[in-house]
Amino acid sequence: MSDDMIERDTLIDASVERVWSLVSAPGFWVADPESIKGTTAVEGESTVAKHPEHGEFPVTVVKVEPTNYVAYRWAPANPGQELTESNSTLVEFTLSAEGDKTRLTVVESGFAALAVSEEVRANTIHNLTAGWPQVLDMAKKRVEESTV
Repeated sequence: MSDDMIERDTLIDASVERVWSLVSAPGFWVADPESIKGTTAVEGESTVAKHPEHGEFPVTVVKVEPTNYVAYRWAPANPGQELTESNSTLVEFTLSAEGDKTRLTVVESGFAALAVSEEVRANTIHNLTAGWPQVLDMAKKRVEESTV
């Protein structure tokens, strides 16, 4: 991890296709699971990921390479705000097969360019550094228990 990027991964006991069905739902990492059921990432499209405690987060799909890569923009420090280059980070999910399992890697970058105070930036990085392992654990559990 640096001041501009967070990278985490996990190994999931499921096929790439099953993991893809979760990570290709825009905002799955912050949204209430029921609110994203049936959604699929389409390049250029935007949605709002709704979280009952943390608020509403606009999410834009940046790039989709079906079953192995998807990238989104969101504004983790600015819930509810329209996305701009100066208030959003890039979240990239990469899937790779390891035998009959899938390695899911997340990289979130762009913190240095956020137009926020140093305190807000540091707090955002701190929260997401702690949060991504929780998100990956949740993803692993949801996929392995087939509740995607």
